[in-house]
Amino acid sequence: MNNVNPQRRKLLKYTLAGGLGIFFSGHWLPAVGRASSLIDAVKDGLLPADQNGIRLPAGFKSRIVARSGESLFNYRWHAAPDGGVTFAAPDGGWIYVSNSELDKKQGGVGALRFDRHGEVIDAYSILSNTTRNCAGGHTPWHTWLSCEEFDQGQVWECDPFNQHPPRLRPALGTFRHEAVTFDTHHHRFYLTEDIPDGCLYRFTANRLDDAGNPDLDDGILEVAEVLDGRIGRVIWHALPDPRALSMPTRHQIANSTHFNGGEGIWFHEGIVYFTTKGDDRIWSYDTRNDILAIVYNAAFYFRPVLTGVDNITANAAGELIVAEDEGNMQIVIVTHNAIRPLLQIIGQDRSEITGPAFSPDGKRLYFSSQRGSSGKSEDGITYEITGPF
Repeated sequence: MNNVNPQRRKLLKYTLAGGLGIFFSGHWLPAVGRASSLIDAVKDGLLPADQNGIRLPAGFKSRIVARSGESLFNYRWHAAPDGGVTFAAPDGGWIYVSNSELDKKQGGVGALRFDRHGEVIDAYSILSNTTRNCAGGHTPWHTWLSCEEFDQGQVWECDPFNQHPPRLRPALGTFRHEAVTFDTHHHRFYLTEDIPDGCLYRFTANRLDDAGNPDLDDGILEVAEVLDGRIGRVIWHALPDPRALSMPTRHQIANSTHFNGGEGIWFHEGIVYFTTKGDDRIWSYDTRNDILAIVYNAAFYFRPVLTGVDNITANAAGELIVAEDEGNMQIVIVTHNAIRPLLQIIGQDRSEITGPAFSPDGKRLYFSSQRGSSGKSEDGITYEITGPF
């Protein structure tokens, strides 16, 4: 909070007191225990770039685990790596899945399999022949929902273990999908739309499938309306045409609220956090009370630490981890009382950071630089960070 423009402190005081908006309020962010706080581990700043061109705090190390075009166990690691997440494996290892944001059915999803020591032991495709697989989200039943970011984009449910074929889930809507998260309290999905007048959606299944999970082929897709304009109480409207056969979903409900480029989304302890890159904001939606608020707005900072907000995740302590698309090529930690860089990639200003995800034990962080130093999709790099997480 130390870099807030003094002239804007008055505006902040006014908006909070008047109930007209929220700039950065701990009430809307999870409380973080000091014993497990990552924000304290980075308080001394970042060191000069290491051999991989990454600036890290003291005690942290980086390694490259995959490069676009590199052959790994007969799988050619995909270009334009984007959203990702990890899944625990029965042998104590884990899998990191990564989308490929390529056009014209050249996209898909690749997977890296790690053993319990963190060594890569396999790589393979779990989805192919799809378009602009941008971000997505995981399910509690250990599948990956890969989102296509184009006007006719849909959601594909994928098996990270590659035992079952991917399944198209058209009930989740046809639009420029960015990311999706699952509310484990109310058993609903929330979805973002990456377009300047995009919307926030939620999906509620009508029944359970044969495995006892929400049936993603049978449910209601709704769009959000914020009653007080951009901040306040939220109500939901069922979409008459989720598959957008006659009209884009964002135009079907006249009172739906539009967001400037919906990006990453994450659920934590009753709150859905999502980002909008067009105005550099992080939002929180309280699913228990149906209240929307802004927890970060770069416009209120004289020299903002975080810009180009994009993919978002959280650690076990509840600290938000936000990747930048351009900006300063950083991954930034956001808590109730501080904003600090966790890392910065040097010399890749024409790229973006994508797919931040912690290993299941929380001790490793994975992410990609989508276009590397050349700015070309075929030069993506996927990294692993270890340290005192």
